[in-house]
Amino acid sequence: MTTPSTKKNVYLTFDDGPSINTAKILDILKEYNIKATFFVVGASNEHSKNLYKRIVDEGHTLGNHTYSHNYKTIYASEENFIQDFKKLEDYIYDVAGVKMDIMRFPGGSNTRIPHKYSDEKFMKRITTKMLYNGYQYFDWNVDSKDAKVVKQSKDVIIESVLDGVRNNDPAIVLFHDSIPKTTTVEALPIIIEELLKEDYTFDVLHKDSFYVQFKK
Repeated sequence: MTTPSTKKNVYLTFDDGPSINTAKILDILKEYNIKATFFVVGASNEHSKNLYKRIVDEGHTLGNHTYSHNYKTIYASEENFIQDFKKLEDYIYDVAGVKMDIMRFPGGSNTRIPHKYSDEKFMKRITTKMLYNGYQYFDWNVDSKDAKVVKQSKDVIIESVLDGVRNNDPAIVLFHDSIPKTTTVEALPIIIEELLKEDYTFDVLHKDSFYVQFKK
């Protein structure tokens, strides 16, 4: 973990989009003039292509979350992971014209999921390889808990984020913007307004940002 600055910084991050909820989140962020980071997966429909472009056009950051997000595929071998990762990288460049250099591992960088499909040292090897190849990966220090169940209570999300941000400065907040996450959308304006009252500054992640990386 890098040394945090003296600012009260919050990094809002959204995993697993784009979806209809991504569009709603972008509307909210635009209303409050706040930028965020979207760790996206691959989707080839026109609505998703437009959302990738909109994310970039409105000043947010795109991060690589693998094309398929299929644990069985990506965590079976390093070759599988890199092939899937590169597929999204190339696709986003074609669609949105940006070369992504930040990423988030599905399940986080300390996930034990690869133990089912590869071996216990898989994540240590692949995280090292991705850093060597010039990518920065980001975990989180605030969990919105919106992925603990299919549709989390709005109040649980609000409480989890506000408590977490107040105890972590800077704070990297994990949200999800896949189709079921409607309560994340509902909670977001309340979270933003409360943090603005407390003089927090919102920023996007980039390769040289403050980062959180879990111990392997």
